[in-house]
Amino acid sequence: MKSISVILPAYNEEENIATAIISIKDFLAVLCDNYEVIVVNDGSSDKTGERAEHFARQDPSHVRVFHHSSNKGYGTALKTGFSNARYEYIFYTDSDNQFDIKELKNFLPLIEKYDIVIGYRIKRKDSLLRIFLSKGYNYLIFLLFHLKVKDVDCSFKLFHRYVLDAIKIECDDFFIDTEFLVRAKKAGFYIAEQGVSHYPRKQGKTTVRPGHIIKTLITIAKMWGNLNREKA
Repeated sequence: MKSISVILPAYNEEENIATAIISIKDFLAVLCDNYEVIVVNDGSSDKTGERAEHFARQDPSHVRVFHHSSNKGYGTALKTGFSNARYEYIFYTDSDNQFDIKELKNFLPLIEKYDIVIGYRIKRKDSLLRIFLSKGYNYLIFLLFHLKVKDVDCSFKLFHRYVLDAIKIECDDFFIDTEFLVRAKKAGFYIAEQGVSHYPRKQGKTTVRPGHIIKTLITIAKMWGNLNREKA
């Protein structure tokens, strides 16, 4: 792999961000000729931004930090990263260290044949309720959008830059994973899946809340309507 941009959306991850940046940099330094780690500090109220900036000052050619003045949502954070990514491959994951960046090596043979490679969590380390809701959500997405993947929301995705150039992403929240894949499939891109290990969150707190379920259902309905209008 010649070059890759890794995007890390981060909201109140002061306990995790340093470990995330260091582990990714160490891995990419061996993997690629050119790489960058793009941290998007999404209006954190803790020291996430300061700690990320420390690495950017130390190594500005490989670490870049973008700050939102307020919390604008997971989708907006990813779009900030996407719009500033410079390299031919784009990868994104979360800043909470629940994935092992070294497993990205298992995606490399697939990305040579497919446009997008997405992870699915093996032995997911979340509550039973969250796992149950996730399974129901994946089935709902299959019924509405005919997108058959095992784990649409797994934040371990690698794709070619040209995919982003071909589709328009509108979502500003957690639904962005779904919108990205639905629009990519609609545009004719080929998607492969690869299992990834999932680890318990050791530091910080998840930003997913029960209220996100209702908001996501509303977003699904809007997107379903928009896509149907686009077909007309």
